Amino acid sequence: MTTNLLDPSVPVEEETLRDYKAERFFPVRIDQAFNDRYRVISKLGYGSASTVWLCRDLLETNKYVALKVYVNSSKEHRELPVYEHIQALSSDHDGRYRIRRLLDSFEVQGPHGRHICLVHEPLGISFDELRDFTADRVFDEDLIRQTFRPILEGFDFLHREAKVIHTASDFQPNNVLIGIQDNSVLDEFAKMATENPALMKELSNRIIYVSQPMPLTKGLPFLSDFSEARFGAFMQSGLIMPNVYRAPEVILDMEWSYPVDIWSFAMTLWDLFQPKKLFSAKGGDGQYSESHHLAQMVAILGNSPLDFLAASKKSAEYWDQDGKWIHEVAIPRISLDSCEQRLSGADKKKFLTFMRKMLHWKPEDRSGWQDIFFDEWMVADLIESGEIVRDD
Repeated sequence: MTTNLLDPSVPVEEETLRDYKAERFFPVRIDQAFNDRYRVISKLGYGSASTVWLCRDLLETNKYVALKVYVNSSKEHRELPVYEHIQALSSDHDGRYRIRRLLDSFEVQGPHGRHICLVHEPLGISFDELRDFTADRVFDEDLIRQTFRPILEGFDFLHREAKVIHTASDFQPNNVLIGIQDNSVLDEFAKMATENPALMKELSNRIIYVSQPMPLTKGLPFLSDFSEARFGAFMQSGLIMPNVYRAPEVILDMEWSYPVDIWSFAMTLWDLFQPKKLFSAKGGDGQYSESHHLAQMVAILGNSPLDFLAASKKSAEYWDQDGKWIHEVAIPRISLDSCEQRLSGADKKKFLTFMRKMLHWKPEDRSGWQDIFFDEWMVADLIESGEIVRDD
């Protein structure tokens, strides 16, 4: 008797997405071979635009890959051109090795259209999943420093040499993945997936598999998911970023560029280091509210510069011509100091100084990656070990 079958009437995985349409997703099956080369072992995850699978490369001995199968309704595919651009660069920047590698790409014909497939090197769990292995689901100071410094290098490479803005792809804890130093982990995972098949739901035209999470691995982190990345040659516009991570210029419907990545980096670091997100941004109904988000920004960042507000037509809904807050939502009685709940004394002062380098209304006032990387709080462990010597 099969024990891994789920009730077909209960939505699971991608079926739980708000705008889910079955015909958009390719009906992948375990043990299926894509492009006569990549045999599916297990489902690793899903999103609104794709599903991701661990596969065995049939043309190379003992090699595994991660296969990302896009939905068939993508009007404009941004990720593949960005990866091709990055891989074509000749660079010795250390940060390029913090960008997940694209190994192959191709298209497959599905029942309802064609699907773009990207083949990546396999990686481990995300920063968000790593929380489950930490006390109180937050990173300690040294873990923050040791995991975020490589990410800083990755962003510096993207901006300085690749000229790519990542944050449109939603830089957040679940899009930073841990590397895999020992491939025997993948052998063990493949064996487990074979001996303990994933839960699944059989339907008339497809099988919906439940994702099997990767095990905890050792390795440096990688920036992943460039599905909404932009080239930075021109100013950009439009709504991007997860709601509570949005930079002020995005909320106020202004043009944006590289500095949104700096804002997003600050939000992600805070999210993993503190017990609560910096901005809750919820209205009385418990749903995301732009007005509450902006009111909290005023409380934490201080009053917005007039020239910044003047560049946004939307700002008139919240401020008068003199920069006075006029919206019915009140400015909360909070501050960056009161929101920080884990540190005290000199450590807290240094951490808040570090955060304030990135938390500015005006994008051009946010510090660059080098200044952030070598901030006194960010390299405190390297100073203590003697790897970095400060000139007092």
